Amino acid sequence: MRALIQRVNQARVLIDGKIVGEIGKGMVVFLGVGKNDSSSDIDFMVRKIPQLRIFDDAQGKMNISLNEIQGEILLISQFTLYGNCRRGLRPSYDEAATPREAQNFYNQIAQKLRDQDLTIAEGVFGAMMQVELCNDGPVTILLDSKERRQA
Repeated sequence: MRALIQRVNQARVLIDGKIVGEIGKGMVVFLGVGKNDSSSDIDFMVRKIPQLRIFDDAQGKMNISLNEIQGEILLISQFTLYGNCRRGLRPSYDEAATPREAQNFYNQIAQKLRDQDLTIAEGVFGAMMQVELCNDGPVTILLDSKERRQA
């Protein structure tokens, strides 16, 4: 599972010109699900994302988590995080999960984040969306659940 995380001052997602999700200070999480992902990948993401210390403390050092600032998450499904351009010029998405599997994982992540009393706004899975955001910093982090340490 891959998450591209951007620290934002504000963000929103639109479909056909209508706002379907909007947040203030927090993070936009673009989430891609791989075909070999499992429940342990879900657990990793829902544990790691809210605890990432990517917000500035009083000294301007990234040392504070989303939980500590009571920030919000805009969660957007994005299978293109599994785009492979090693061969040719057109991305291959062979490593991405099927839409049905990906939507199931996406929904589980959204719910497990909500279960942590986080404010979660969402796009619409599989829809053509326009995402507007004000990246703060800019700060952009890529998490890949397959690269985590094995305990």
